[in-house]
Amino acid sequence: MNSDDREPLLSTGSRDDPELDEGDVIFDSSEHSTEVRRLTFEEALEETGFGVFHFLLLCVCGWANASDAIEVLCISFLLPTARCDLLLSSSDMGLLTASIFLGMMVGGYVWGYMADQKGRRSVLVVSLAVNGLFGGLSSFAPWFWLFLLLRFISGIGVGGSVPVIFSYFSEFMPRHRRGAMISALATFWMAGNIVAAGLAWVVIPRTWAHWSIAGWTFQSWRLFVVLCSVPGLSSALLYRLLMPESPKFLMEVGREKDAIQVFSLMCRMNMGGSGKTFPKCRLCIPEQHETRNNSQISLGERLKQDFTKGFKPIRHMFRSPLKSRSTVMFIAFYCISFGYYGLWMWFPELFARMEDGGSPCTNVVRPSPQQNQSCYPVKTEVYKESFMMAASNLPGNIFTILLMDSIGGKILLSGSLLVSGLSVFLIYVVKTKVHSLLLSCIFSGVSVIAWNALDVLAPELYPTKLRSSSLGFFTGVGRVAAITANLVFGALVDSDCAVPVLLVSALLLTGGGVAMLLPQTRQTELT
Repeated sequence: MNSDDREPLLSTGSRDDPELDEGDVIFDSSEHSTEVRRLTFEEALEETGFGVFHFLLLCVCGWANASDAIEVLCISFLLPTARCDLLLSSSDMGLLTASIFLGMMVGGYVWGYMADQKGRRSVLVVSLAVNGLFGGLSSFAPWFWLFLLLRFISGIGVGGSVPVIFSYFSEFMPRHRRGAMISALATFWMAGNIVAAGLAWVVIPRTWAHWSIAGWTFQSWRLFVVLCSVPGLSSALLYRLLMPESPKFLMEVGREKDAIQVFSLMCRMNMGGSGKTFPKCRLCIPEQHETRNNSQISLGERLKQDFTKGFKPIRHMFRSPLKSRSTVMFIAFYCISFGYYGLWMWFPELFARMEDGGSPCTNVVRPSPQQNQSCYPVKTEVYKESFMMAASNLPGNIFTILLMDSIGGKILLSGSLLVSGLSVFLIYVVKTKVHSLLLSCIFSGVSVIAWNALDVLAPELYPTKLRSSSLGFFTGVGRVAAITANLVFGALVDSDCAVPVLLVSALLLTGGGVAMLLPQTRQTELT
């Protein structure tokens, strides 16, 4: 491992104590204690307590989760304006919204696999930096194809950080608080959604953010894209400077001393002035990692081995005893991703089509950009409505934080998918803008419960050696669904938008029924 994985600002202490033998690690303030305990991972977590460290971790991981939401959802907010400057048809808009999900699909599994092999923290630093850097650069792209390419690369970064954040975060949480804390982490997606909607409302209608250089015009929506890249870059910096590696990962790869140093750091921060320190102990390291292999192999051979091993986690996931749960998770991720991202990325555009009243599916074909369609002055109503929808996530997030540990993710996932499917069907049925907006807010508030439940279930259903890989794989499945949904909406929204809307409803109802087949994982130990 390189030094980037070992030297956060929250230092875990010296590693060169001359009085320590190779197998001994002492973090006990009692000079008279001679007993060396052997602790499991969950027992070690209990010894660290719960407090300041965990809330700092929540803030850092939460901000990273929010940055991913901002980067993904910003595309939907700029479409009503950018379509004129980039001369976009509805099909082009569908391709653009699909591009970031294509990048997330490519990045999700690759980064997830790397996180299981090389560590969570370093992968988060790199993926978040890629997300922010290329997202910011896309704002200066003068041509649609270049904007599309840069958004795709940004999506590769998002694809790495989304699954790894939840694996990393869950591996610091004691089991009796894991459900509520992961639900709290998931609420930051809502926060990112609100930030993106608020920024769009404040920035995009502004006329002062406009200038031309050598025939290239910088509009307010480009400034909005630049601002949306800042959270990703700042999150990468926070992980690089502040956070340690996951102790669960360190135990899995046989780095016992490093793991105990992290536990000691957590204990010191959580216990504050109580004087309690992490006890003198040995950790229950998996047997296959007790003896470390220090043999040196060439970089080419290592890359070949990594490529060969890259597909092994998928084979393990779809073998007994994990086969049935993996199949259900596959279906659930596909259904919620098709429904949520299909509708959410197009809500601003659909709201714009309801400016004069009526349902979003009135089959009114809008003129293409080449027909001199006017996007200026920017109408603020669509951004206000999008902000209301983003804020409607709050009740669902509060609900999951309070009830996740008592009800469990399985029931919440199934129930929320069923209610979400019903609300989407009613969006198609109603004929007024007010009713459509109300049902859209209900869909927003209920569907977020399904996402929170998946965020809790996915880390708990798989062992450490498969946790990030499985999350990366399933988020990749979700990206395929999101790509398909956006291409379907782009192709049909002008001619027959009832087809994608009713398809969304059917898939959500299907996912809700299938989710009942999952095992209950409430407050189980991480394996």
